[in-house]
Amino acid sequence: MIKKSSGLRFGPPGPRAAHLCVDMQRMFDADSPWATGWLRQVLPQVTRLCARDPARTIFTRFIPANTADEARGAWRGYYRRWAKMTLEHIDHNLLRLVPELQMFVPPALVVDKRVYSPWSTAALAALQTRDVDTLIVSGGETDVCVLSTVLGAVDAGYRVIVATDALCKRHARCACRFLP
Repeated sequence: MIKKSSGLRFGPPGPRAAHLCVDMQRMFDADSPWATGWLRQVLPQVTRLCARDPARTIFTRFIPANTADEARGAWRGYYRRWAKMTLEHIDHNLLRLVPELQMFVPPALVVDKRVYSPWSTAALAALQTRDVDTLIVSGGETDVCVLSTVLGAVDAGYRVIVATDALCKRHARCACRFLP
């Protein structure tokens, strides 16, 4: 249980909280251009969050474009730079969650997304179905995917708790705080 002294302005999360784990996939852990060196360092904390209530955990998975030419707008240039990470080239096993987290599915839910934010996917519907009012966010690429997730959650009206000890980015562990 989280204590009031933990720095949470509005107290501990209630029974309607869910854990939203962002993009803890093998392609960010494996020997790939997108590997985040800190994923393994925060994985124990992420695993503990998942273990608290796997049925209240939702994982997002970032799914790259099929090809650079099929990508839209600025994403086309992005995938031209990262052509080896498109679906036509990548080992599709790298899209899976890391094994330590895959064991929670089911009952945990996996929602795929093609952009940084999960809010254009089934994530919002999954949260509404589960009657969620608070999100505890963990996961990878703090200054891109996690940030997009957090900002979208705020826009959608959720209380957001960012698990700062369960975040990682490509080059360094994040020690940032977003919201209460």
